[in-house]
Amino acid sequence: MFTGSIVALITPMNDQGQVCRPSLKKLIDYHVASGTAAIVSVGTTGESATLSHEEHGDVVMQTLELADGRIPVIAGTGANATAEGISLTKRFTGTGVVGCLTVTPYYNRPTQEGLYQHFKAIAESTDLPQMLYNVPSRTGCDMLPETVARLAEIKNIIGIKEATGNLSRVSQIQQLVGDEFIIVSGDDATALDSMQLGGKGVISVTANIAAREMAELCALAQEANLPKRVT
Repeated sequence: MFTGSIVALITPMNDQGQVCRPSLKKLIDYHVASGTAAIVSVGTTGESATLSHEEHGDVVMQTLELADGRIPVIAGTGANATAEGISLTKRFTGTGVVGCLTVTPYYNRPTQEGLYQHFKAIAESTDLPQMLYNVPSRTGCDMLPETVARLAEIKNIIGIKEATGNLSRVSQIQQLVGDEFIIVSGDDATALDSMQLGGKGVISVTANIAAREMAELCALAQEANLPKRVT
């Protein structure tokens, strides 16, 4: 459920600016039918920065309800305040989500020690598996491989969505963590290369409109059965 093609699901809205439940159901059904491995609900692609706290929780819970056990749901719980990240994480504990995806704090530009303490505090507030999310082009801070390795020692921090687009990060992190730590791409353009270097999949925006193709690409990459490139 934390490998393969995982969709960073959009949050559909109606003309009144409210979450469109029928469209959300259609999207979930589409991913179930297309072989998507899991859904990230209210990640950054799902409007986490623009939904209210009430809407955030409501969308995740609607996604769980509409998925109805047919596809795993990962909750986006990222925040630039540690207390807010803990609050969101606790809200989804025991609801049926299979884990949380937590982005590095945006705007604050914390130190590496600050990042470690932030994610450590969130992880220790729950038993839910935690996946880190590093996307410096959006947040203004970059979580270095050494910090990832420190966090990987915490029992329920199980992987990272690495979205720098810097392919050397895959091997750098792999050298510092155990074999069970999961690295997935957060950058569609380099996702295939990441998997060829040992990444386990992608949390994908493209999968919103090309779900089956992304699922097949990830399956072929995991089987090392990709067709040769035509030059």
